[in-house]
Amino acid sequence: MIRFVSILILFSALHAHGESEADKLTAAGIVEFVEAHQSWDGARFAAAAETFRRATINDSATATNFYWLGAAEFHRMLQLQNSPGNETNKSASAAALELALEALTTAIKLNDRHAESHALLGTLFGMKINGNLLRGARFGPRVARHQSAALKFGATNARVQYLLGMCQFHTAKKPAAWREALTTLLGAEKLFNAEAGAKAAPLEPRWGHDSCLTFTGRTYELLGQPKEAADYFRKALAIHPQDHVAQEGLKHAAAKK
Repeated sequence: MIRFVSILILFSALHAHGESEADKLTAAGIVEFVEAHQSWDGARFAAAAETFRRATINDSATATNFYWLGAAEFHRMLQLQNSPGNETNKSASAAALELALEALTTAIKLNDRHAESHALLGTLFGMKINGNLLRGARFGPRVARHQSAALKFGATNARVQYLLGMCQFHTAKKPAAWREALTTLLGAEKLFNAEAGAKAAPLEPRWGHDSCLTFTGRTYELLGQPKEAADYFRKALAIHPQDHVAQEGLKHAAAKK
């Protein structure tokens, strides 16, 4: 019932503004995406992605529609990577990454100023490098280009700053670099807090706050500050109780206090 009512509200808002069929499909996909995120359900992320894909093949499709397809495939990839794994999961995760890259690349072709699409592309190309020097030489310039564009067009966007902080976290090897990532993530947290107090437009993204808090906790843990780490894992779980990374992080941090 809640899902049905949510779709009706979104459709009513879109209809009132004369929005396209692609945007109406995207509105339905967003409802599925939010529920998939709350339950961390791979099948529901796949269902959301399929709805977004239907939106992108509509003649009225815009960068926003392709962005949402990319965001859904990105989260489906993360869900597969963080599930009890086998070779099937690895293959499906790699396929989701490529589908996300394809959708987001189209998004910036349609609108090169789409900051969150650039931020996600920078993150995905960084994941493709995965510490490999040869892949670093190939994809490193793309990471830098997309991160630069994301900051140019979305310096005050919460998800742009969170994704940048996540990349810094994954590439950091020393305390100074961890502190740099922490500064970025704490800045993103402030932007998420401000965003939470503002009314969202029908197709406006609002994901990432809980994951930002989880990565902040992980960064504090690496810096040897278990109390602060535990505080942030609790903040993340207050928003997203199914965040198993925060659950495990809280156990480890509590044991070290």
